[in-house]
Amino acid sequence: MITTDDNVRLGAEALRRGDARAARESFSKALNAGRIDAAGLLGLAYACRMLKDTQGESVAVDRLLTLDPRNVRGLILKGDRLAAEGQLRSAASFYLAALRNAPPPQQLTPDLAAELERARRACETYSRQFQSYLSEQLGARGFDPETSSRRFAESVDILTGRKRIYLQQPKYYYFPGLPQIQFYDREQFPWLDQVEAATDEIRAELLEVMRDPNAFAPYVQGDPNRPRKDQAGMLNNPEWSAFYIWKNGKLIAENAERCPRTLAALKDVPLAHVTNRSPSVLFSLLKPHARIPPHNGFVNTRLICHLPLLVPGRAMFRVGNEVRQWQEGRAWVFDDTIEHEAWNEADQTRVILLFEVWRPELSEEERRLVTALFETIDALEGGAREWTI
Repeated sequence: MITTDDNVRLGAEALRRGDARAARESFSKALNAGRIDAAGLLGLAYACRMLKDTQGESVAVDRLLTLDPRNVRGLILKGDRLAAEGQLRSAASFYLAALRNAPPPQQLTPDLAAELERARRACETYSRQFQSYLSEQLGARGFDPETSSRRFAESVDILTGRKRIYLQQPKYYYFPGLPQIQFYDREQFPWLDQVEAATDEIRAELLEVMRDPNAFAPYVQGDPNRPRKDQAGMLNNPEWSAFYIWKNGKLIAENAERCPRTLAALKDVPLAHVTNRSPSVLFSLLKPHARIPPHNGFVNTRLICHLPLLVPGRAMFRVGNEVRQWQEGRAWVFDDTIEHEAWNEADQTRVILLFEVWRPELSEEERRLVTALFETIDALEGGAREWTI
């Protein structure tokens, strides 16, 4: 007597030798007996495809995905079926699900790797078509990505897959309810004009500091009281170095004496004062062809301001899904708890003035309470834990 398991085995053997009709017959017998597993349903779907039995293939694939919703080959088959019916958006959703659920590359068989690559290319094709369609239709209704709402333009980029979502992920302290903004609009910071107006004077002080070969120290330095963490080779690496005027809430007197005009330019800036923690004000130096790896800041109650002073060529900065190029004398303010990175493609050193300010959304009471919180923590621990920018 031939059992259900025998029929599944016979179906698999027939499929391997290319006898799709015998394979469908054996798998169908197992299915009718009601005891077929995911492998048998997948085999039945392939046999039906070989015979151009679209209805049988659809039934088998749907049964398979009901039994095993994350079956990668089943998801690709479902995507293929929908694509053949002209339902490209639905097809892409199944291809994407297959790509998300695929095993690591080293575990893929050659045929499955090829199928996944085909699914990826199909997703890219559909994405381009979808983007083109949206661009044409929205353009006809008055949307211009260069001049229309920047937030809406970003939402379209996220919808179509051109950009991904990045959110605040502070390494130490999270203050809830604050907006998720990568780069802030400069209109919220009227003091930026005053800082930018002093660019030449600040740069002159920087150049004088740079005459001292020992003025800058690696930005990422080890703390003997904390576990050693090397940020992608940046620990004690002079390629990314700093000259502090303020550091962790303390004025570095000898450095401040060398930069009086820099301090004067910041007199109206709402620096984030937290005892033994902040602000930090520094010249941040990135050597030619160096890269600062992606990372997140410590607390989301502050924002970081950059004033570019020396930008000798192409030097880029990414916050979340937005990439910008530094321009000398043109400042910006960003949320450093959103993943960010920097790189200097030029053949000379890039230097910026970097400082931290209170987030404008925090009330005076909230700023006072945040300060009190960290003073209380430091009192318990017997000293402050340094923050980095």
